[in-house]
Amino acid sequence: MALMITDECINCDVCEPVCPNDAIFEGEEIYEIKPDLCTECVGHFDEPQCVQICPIDCIPKDPNHKESEGDLLAKYRQIVGKG
Repeated sequence: MALMITDECINCDVCEPVCPNDAIFEGEEIYEIKPDLCTECVGHFDEPQCVQICPIDCIPKDPNHKESEGDLLAKYRQIVGKG
């Protein structure tokens, strides 16, 4: 399942640089996550880096983009060219 950033985001800019897939970007009002690039850091790290670093805990799983661990790993392989 991809992650999402809620409107509690304070635009602190700590999540964007830690995303290994460049899935996080500055939106019009808050930071946003491109679901087709978000793998919850599967393939890179054991835990989503943005979730770990977020000071206000505003990055939950996106219920509109449900994916299994296998789906996330396949997406990771496609993104990094190992698939």
